Amino acid sequence: MTDLLRDWLPRQRWFGGKGRPITEVTETASALLQDADPVVRLAVVHVAYADGDAEDYQLLLGSTKEAVDQRLEHSVIGDVNGALLYDAVHDPVATGVLLEHLAAGDRVDGLTFTNDVPIDPTLPPRVLGGEQSNTSVVYGDTVILKLFRRLQPGANPDIEVTKALADAGSTHVAQPLAWVDGTVEGETTTLGLLQPFLRHSAEGWAMATASVRDLFAEGDLHADEVGGDFAAESERLGLATGEVHQLMAQTLPSAVAGPEESRQTAQQLHERLDAALAVVPELAAHAAGLRAVYDQIADRTEPVPVQRVHGDYHLGQVLRTQEGWVLLDFEGEPARPLQERRALMSPLRDVAGMLRSFDYAAQHLLAENPDQRHLAYRAAEWAERNREAFCDGYARAVGADPRDEAALLRAFELDKAVYEVVYEARNRPTWLDIPLGSIARLVGARA
Repeated sequence: MTDLLRDWLPRQRWFGGKGRPITEVTETASALLQDADPVVRLAVVHVAYADGDAEDYQLLLGSTKEAVDQRLEHSVIGDVNGALLYDAVHDPVATGVLLEHLAAGDRVDGLTFTNDVPIDPTLPPRVLGGEQSNTSVVYGDTVILKLFRRLQPGANPDIEVTKALADAGSTHVAQPLAWVDGTVEGETTTLGLLQPFLRHSAEGWAMATASVRDLFAEGDLHADEVGGDFAAESERLGLATGEVHQLMAQTLPSAVAGPEESRQTAQQLHERLDAALAVVPELAAHAAGLRAVYDQIADRTEPVPVQRVHGDYHLGQVLRTQEGWVLLDFEGEPARPLQERRALMSPLRDVAGMLRSFDYAAQHLLAENPDQRHLAYRAAEWAERNREAFCDGYARAVGADPRDEAALLRAFELDKAVYEVVYEARNRPTWLDIPLGSIARLVGARA
C-alpha cells in the first residue's frame, strides 16, 4: 500500500510536497471505522523526502473486493492483496460512517469523537471540490466536516480560535459543532471539524472576481461606475475583520512586542526570503529591495500590539451570508510550523493577506487571458479602490487606521507575496507574475 501511496499522493491537490522526491511512506496510525465491505479506516501516513524533511497526512481509506461504483473509479489508489484501495472521502458510505461516529461521540482505536450538540447521523454526504489543502464533506446541506489533510502534532488553531470566538458570541464565525481527535507523534491532534454549512452564502473570492469581470466587460467605465462595484462589501468585510480581531485580543492571549521582538520578526522575514530564493530564481531581482523593507522592521523601536490572528486570510476564507461576513479556516498557512501558526502576531498580518487577495482578484483574469492585458490599468484601479475600502472599514472597527503603520503593513504584504511566489512556482506557474508584479510595486513604493 505504501508503494502505491508514494505514486498517488503527489497527484492530490491537497498534497504539499509536490516536486519533492519521496523516499518513503509509512503508515503510523490506523483506526478501523467499519469492518464490513467496504472496510473503512482513518489512517495517518508519514511521508519522508529525499532532502531529509518529512510530513504527516490524514487519509480516509476504503477497501473492497467488489468492483467500485463508476463514480469512485477516479479515487482508486490500487490493488492491495486482491482488494481495491481507494480514497474514501468520495464514498458516501465511508463519509456516512464518519458522521455516525461523530453523532455517537465514540472512541475508536485511539480516535475520540466529540460533539457539543446533537448530530443527525442520517444526513446524506457529498464531498466538496476545489479545496487547496483540506477536504470538506457536506451533510444534507446542514453541516460541513473539514478533514485536515496535512497534520502537525498539537492543538489545531482552527478549532481553538473558532471555538473561543463562538463562545464569546461572535456572529462572524461558524460555531464548532463536533470534532475528532487522534494522536500524531505522541500528541493529541485534531483530525476533523464539523460546523454549520452556510448554504445561503457567497464566497468572497467569487463575489470579488465577478465584480472584476463586470468592470472588464465595461472597459470604458471606472470601478465605481459599474453595477458590480465591490467596494461597499470590501468596507463591510474590513469592519467584520476588525471586530473579530478586537474580540480575539479580548478572549485569547495578547501582548505588546518591543524592539527585540521586532528584530526577531525581521530575521524571520529574511529567512523566509532566503528559502524562497532557493526555489524561485526570478525573485533575486527584488531581493535587495525586499531586504531593505525588512530592515526597517529590525530598526523599529516603537511597541507593536500582538495577538492571535487568522494567519492565512484572503477572499477564499470569507463567506457573505444574509446576516453579514463570516470568517473561516483559522488554522493559518498549512505549510508553516504549528508553533508559528499559534504564535502571537501583529493583526496587520491578516490585513496584509486580504490586501494581497484584492490584488489577486483583480489580476488573475489577466493572467489567464493575456489578450486582456490592455485592461491592466482597470485591474489596478479596482484593487486600489477595494484595498482602501477594506482599510476604511477596518479602521472604523478598531479605532486605528492600518495605513498609519505603512512600513509594517508593507513588510507583511511583501512577506505574503514571497510566500505566494513559491506557491505559484510550484502549482500555477502562469500566475507567477501576479506576486512578482506586486513585489515590484511595493518595493518601488518604498523607494
